[in-house]
Amino acid sequence: MKLKKIVLGMAAALTLVTLAACGQKEASSDDSWKNIEKDKKVTIGLDDTFVPMGFKDEDGKIVGFDVDLAKEVFKEYGVKADFQPIDWSMKENELENGTIDLIWNGYTVTKSREKKVLFSDAYAQNEQVLVTKKDSGIIDAKGMKGKILGAQEGSSGYEAFNNQTKILKDIVKENDATLYASFNEAMIDLENGRINGLLIDKVYADYYLKQAGKLETYNIFSVGFKNEDFAVGARKGDKELVKKINSAFKKIQEDGKYGEISKKWFGEELTLPKE
Repeated sequence: MKLKKIVLGMAAALTLVTLAACGQKEASSDDSWKNIEKDKKVTIGLDDTFVPMGFKDEDGKIVGFDVDLAKEVFKEYGVKADFQPIDWSMKENELENGTIDLIWNGYTVTKSREKKVLFSDAYAQNEQVLVTKKDSGIIDAKGMKGKILGAQEGSSGYEAFNNQTKILKDIVKENDATLYASFNEAMIDLENGRINGLLIDKVYADYYLKQAGKLETYNIFSVGFKNEDFAVGARKGDKELVKKINSAFKKIQEDGKYGEISKKWFGEELTLPKE
């Protein structure tokens, strides 16, 4: 009887492992484009506070440059783009688990991320900048010596901060940054003096401070990090899905839609970065 219970227990455990493996395989299938095309729906993960790329407006509606661009891309295939707010520090996990189909929200191409996801062609460029209050007197990276720096958890800025230590990491207080779930929280702490400088995406800083009417009270300056490319992140096996996105990028640039969307959000007609 005891042996029978052991055998049954092992069988049950094996069944659970098998089911788990099947679930994982489904979440990371070879290519999800066929299902997306069939269901006419794609789920995009984003940080819904990242202006102007993807954020909630005053009415709680998710809007932004990336939102309009994604809608236009999948409109080409008769597919509806749904947007799912996620914890940005867990974005790759959400993608791998199948909670979302794509990461699309000012998602910077980095070497470490290339090991985890399949990137589309670049569709916009960005730079990591430092934002300080003008009355702080901090106008360059050296001014942050011994000061408190803020950054977003899981951001490309924080990754660059840790990889290129001589620029900021080696000189700021405790050789690390205070991490925030969103830039909104970080900006509030900067305004209230809880941090002295914020490492942030230039597209965010420019838009946020302009909309808040605070451009005159803050410094925005480069500290020496290389320019970045924004791209869409997919699972490694989703080659056809990424191919469809890249093809749509080219088409909407040719027909002027890309220029219209960029003018709406950045005030000027931009073109796709050259490959």
